[in-house]
Amino acid sequence: MDRKIAKGLALFITAATVAVAPAASGAAARTEVDSAPAVKITWEPCGVPDPQGAGAECGLLDVPLDYGKPNGTKIQIAVSRIRSTVAAKDYRGVILGLPGGPGNPGLCTSSDCVPTAVGAAYDWIGFDPRGVGSSVPALSCDSDYFDPPRPEYVPLSRDIERTWLHRSKSYADACRASGGALLDHMTTRDTAKDVESIRKALGVGRINLYGISYGTYIGQVYGTLYPEKVRRMVLDSNIDPRKVWYQAALDQDVNFERNLRLWFEWVARFDDVYHLGRTADQVRQRWYVEQDKLRTAPAGGVVGPAEFTDIFIYAGYFQFMWPTLAELFAGSVHDPGAQLLVEAYESSFRPADDKVFAAYNAVQCTDARWPRSWNAWRRDNWRTFRSAPFATWYNAWYNAPCLFWPGQISEPVEVDGSKVRSVLFVGGTLDAVTPFEGSLEARRRFPNGSLLAEVGQTTHVNSFNGNPCITSAIADYLATGKLPPRKPGNRADATCTVLPPPDPTATSPQTTMLPAGNPAMRALLSAVRR
Repeated sequence: MDRKIAKGLALFITAATVAVAPAASGAAARTEVDSAPAVKITWEPCGVPDPQGAGAECGLLDVPLDYGKPNGTKIQIAVSRIRSTVAAKDYRGVILGLPGGPGNPGLCTSSDCVPTAVGAAYDWIGFDPRGVGSSVPALSCDSDYFDPPRPEYVPLSRDIERTWLHRSKSYADACRASGGALLDHMTTRDTAKDVESIRKALGVGRINLYGISYGTYIGQVYGTLYPEKVRRMVLDSNIDPRKVWYQAALDQDVNFERNLRLWFEWVARFDDVYHLGRTADQVRQRWYVEQDKLRTAPAGGVVGPAEFTDIFIYAGYFQFMWPTLAELFAGSVHDPGAQLLVEAYESSFRPADDKVFAAYNAVQCTDARWPRSWNAWRRDNWRTFRSAPFATWYNAWYNAPCLFWPGQISEPVEVDGSKVRSVLFVGGTLDAVTPFEGSLEARRRFPNGSLLAEVGQTTHVNSFNGNPCITSAIADYLATGKLPPRKPGNRADATCTVLPPPDPTATSPQTTMLPAGNPAMRALLSAVRR
């Protein structure tokens, strides 16, 4: 299962938790400075190993817990900085990264955070959103919540349903006890205001933004609230602002079903390698047979039906993982006594940790109103399950704490990007996590933006996954501000041809494969829940 990590993929991984930064020197910095930033960041070395000599600096920024009470209680946002390395004449300003999730940290302390040659012309800033990672306070509710094996996801009996409802309520109650007042101030609107506080603290008049997955929604909301402060903005894998968040989850289920079908077809195409079936239906049936065996005998006492889904859901996220997942699948079938599944799950495939999950719920459950009637959830998820069985109940129970969430619920921001001068949207047309319709809708709401589509791409957050058409377009935009000419109608303004899927029979290493169990895998899988 060993695979080599290409540089482009490494850049992609770090971009998923990256950000962008402050103006330090040069003409661009001098022309885009706020006259009186309210709060400064005290920068110090990050205190982590720095083998690449990136010179990353870290600091904490005081911001209001409640922006309606700016002189009230303060919390702290953890921020990181990697300075530009170019001459002052080539310096282009500040980029702030908007991490995925919600709930994922975004501090950046490695030079790998700086993608493409043009990246060195910017200061790159990362931050952990409020309640996340090194920000203070950070949410944590129940450290044992994801301990395996957990109940299977599909509620085939009322006992399973009651168990999951009890688990979800208990988690929400634990967050009520530990989260305090922070739970009422964890919305995307709050985070967008934190981004504005970071901009002010950096002393720049306008800021460049790079958002991925959920980070695209932060960018959309920031552009709505502070359009005149946006210089350039790249938003990759876009949230549909019409559907936050209940409908977005149901839409994901349908798209995951399609992508898993594509993976089953790919596995069948290489039956001489994996010996799991010569048709997609045969492979799919084999997968469900193996999952069914785990109901009575979880692998190693760890991997039951739920954990089996946790592992293989990533075939719907990332094409470059298809060979690794196929090897795990084949190993579970042909060598069932081995510990491959257990080792993979423990090293890379747990669905989240408590801190990420707590922040995820704190944002999503209060950003918009969710149905508080379990009957509505039951009806909608069983209806979706009929055509999309793979991910529906996995997704439902991941979000179920919102049924009981204690934080104050807000109304979603009405996204309006009409005053934003420049934005480059990027999206794969077969992305399951953020379906392509979200990128089209974002484009409609930002009439000065352009959409770059990778046609036929299933991989989520594909900016730095090795397609030179994508990476060169983004680099050109960051260097020059030039966008693809906007076309009439509801469509992409420019397209890139998808790279071919992985070939496990290739004699030379492919640049899009990542080993399960590699430390980078954990960072990648946790970086893009949304």
